Amino acid sequence: MATITTITQTTNPNTEKKAVAVVNSESTIGAVVNAVDQELGLLREINTAIHSNPELCFKEFKAHDNITALLESLGFAAEKHAYGLETSFVAEYDHGGHLVTICSEYDALEGVGHACGHNIIATASIASFLGIVAALRQSGAPGRVRILGCPAEEGGGGKIKLIHAGAFKNIDAALMVHASTPLDIPQPDGAAAVGGRSVAIFRGIFTGKPAHAGVVQWNGINALDAASLTYSAISMMRQQIRPTDRLNLYIKEGGQMTNIITARSVVEVGVRTLTLGENEKLQERVRDCFKGAALATGCTVGFESVYVYSQATSMMSLLDHIADDRPLDRMDTYADLHSNEPLCNEFTDIMSRHFDSHFHGDMRDPHISGGGSDFGNVSYECPSLHPLFIIPTLPTDNVHAPGFTGAAGEPAAFDAAIKAAKGIALLGVRVLEDERFAKRMREAFEEDMKKYK
Repeated sequence: MATITTITQTTNPNTEKKAVAVVNSESTIGAVVNAVDQELGLLREINTAIHSNPELCFKEFKAHDNITALLESLGFAAEKHAYGLETSFVAEYDHGGHLVTICSEYDALEGVGHACGHNIIATASIASFLGIVAALRQSGAPGRVRILGCPAEEGGGGKIKLIHAGAFKNIDAALMVHASTPLDIPQPDGAAAVGGRSVAIFRGIFTGKPAHAGVVQWNGINALDAASLTYSAISMMRQQIRPTDRLNLYIKEGGQMTNIITARSVVEVGVRTLTLGENEKLQERVRDCFKGAALATGCTVGFESVYVYSQATSMMSLLDHIADDRPLDRMDTYADLHSNEPLCNEFTDIMSRHFDSHFHGDMRDPHISGGGSDFGNVSYECPSLHPLFIIPTLPTDNVHAPGFTGAAGEPAAFDAAIKAAKGIALLGVRVLEDERFAKRMREAFEEDMKKYK
């Protein structure tokens, strides 16, 4: 029975076929599957613990402690509070060579708990990590695999913070899986490559001047008028944006009493586009709507980037009558997701060949997915893959719906996550042990980035 070996360059035309055969040998598959199956009890426990204790972004203290305790119980040194984030962690198996990072998410949504299934994402990430480690230990071949705790995906931009802290430097590939529903993905078991929009959420804060509305109203400067003009201007602008763009807004603050001229108002805007570059351009147009409203009413305006549940903001003051034209900080924007084609094709093949699971190869259709993730920012840093696997739900339920919360805690969801995790583990082994594949993956990433960076 063959074992994993390091594949070297050769002029033999059959080299790549041999490499695939070695990496996907029965011994490799057995090592991955057995390692995961041996820990199914612990994996079920951690899955239930996270699902039963939903925590909002940057507050995932129980999940952080439970996951690191599990890793330590299995013999891994887990670094807690990694990269300056209180609820991030890192554990690594290091035998030299290439490095694959498995991303783990575990934050929940306000009001609906784990309606995005991050409990099974966390569980799958642990399973994938264990599977790759087992394959490397069995072969003794070079390879490094890291599990990275990524807090605050749900609006907190945790991975963006990790990028700027250096967590994704010098890695060969970043991998993770995410749950979905039949309503979102028509393929029986999932999709390997999916679209993800670039998303920015920010606020315009208008400052006016209070005055008695019935006595000396002429002394006031009405910030609510500025908010109303902004709402109307952005609503009209929707006629002249791309069909794939999305603008959503609401007036967050608009005054407190009818007899006082409103001195402060806040409008929150979400900007979604197909690419990061397009998002930055559309943000500028949206800012012009705020600036025009401020000019028309005599208010001043400042902009604040928003992480939905966190206290982290990036404030840019425009108090000198909106003279500052700097764009919003790029690190505050969720980038579009770039699925690496070689990784996508290999994962689809692995799931079909070894697990009888049928994943759609490429669903990067802008009309299918309007969601966004900070994993998109990771895909600008290194070759990346973020497949979606389907879990059973009611026909009307989709991700972020209350029905998905319950579905994410069911045994069927756990089973689907474990199967996908095994596929990711075999994909990680391919990256680590097949030099030709790793080279092709890197070249595809570099070619893709030429279009967007």
